[in-house]
Amino acid sequence: MIQALPTPAAVLERNCEQRSETGYLDKVQGSPGHRIVLFRGGRALLDGTGLAYLDPAAAGPHLPSDAVTVYLGRTLPGTHPQVPDGTDLVLKVLADDAGDLPWVPRDASFSGYRDVGDTLGATDAAVFIEAQAVANWHVSHRFCPRCGARTVPEHSGWMRRCTVDGSEHFPRTDPAAIVAVVGGDDRILLASNFAWDANRYSTVAGFIEAGENAEQGAIREIAEEVGVHLHATHYVGSQAWPFPRSLMLGFLAYTHDTVAVPDGTEVREARWFSRGELQAAVLNGEAVISRRLSIARALIEHWYGSAILEPGEALDHEEAAGHATPGGRA
Repeated sequence: MIQALPTPAAVLERNCEQRSETGYLDKVQGSPGHRIVLFRGGRALLDGTGLAYLDPAAAGPHLPSDAVTVYLGRTLPGTHPQVPDGTDLVLKVLADDAGDLPWVPRDASFSGYRDVGDTLGATDAAVFIEAQAVANWHVSHRFCPRCGARTVPEHSGWMRRCTVDGSEHFPRTDPAAIVAVVGGDDRILLASNFAWDANRYSTVAGFIEAGENAEQGAIREIAEEVGVHLHATHYVGSQAWPFPRSLMLGFLAYTHDTVAVPDGTEVREARWFSRGELQAAVLNGEAVISRRLSIARALIEHWYGSAILEPGEALDHEEAAGHATPGGRA
């Protein structure tokens, strides 16, 4: 039986019904207890501990009137060490040319999710991903796809309405299949993309096309990119990935093929690894695999059966083992 990947718990109550009510966002922003998450240029404001949750009394007077505003949700009990339970979070998206912000805390700076995702706690990571996804959508949907007229936010930032034809437009999520391919000898097939460094390897992924189900998309993408034919696919979990607006559908899949043929367009090399070969290649720098913030790493470690050690972690592991007593206690 194929075990599913762990399912992270929700950290915010999104209040989907309430946020569509007229005046709901104004009501939230009128409360001194809400907190502001700030974005600019696809980056979030972080302080020394994670996402910066700004006090509206301090930040509000400095925010430009044209900042896109989105209600993110209310913190669920016991989910956040920095923000009290039941705190409403509001996203403010500044223009890229907003200029200097001397009023932000001195220890705060803007960072992208790829740069800091590995260091964030689970709650901050979830809030960051939601904010990133909806911020990206607002930036790219300022004009109506039907007539080209300007659109304006409604429903607390979760809908944009055309100012000419009145059509409603909502954030999109594009499904993509991401696949860990396992051969008949239980080796995993990882690919190196031309857009990456030559020693970086990961699972193969691609968008689901119109009229396909997820399994069909997974089979097609693997055949196209690495020339391998799958005989079984098992869904094991998903991850929201806001670059640009994806929902990654993770599969563990099996093939009888032993030869992989890179397409030469996206994939530079496709390589089979046993568990021992992969761990050794990661430790000696021969292979760099996906970071732990991604479902690609989760799929690889799902096949591997445990965490794959990075070079620094291996040293720590050896040192800890060297200080252990024969009974196993440090």
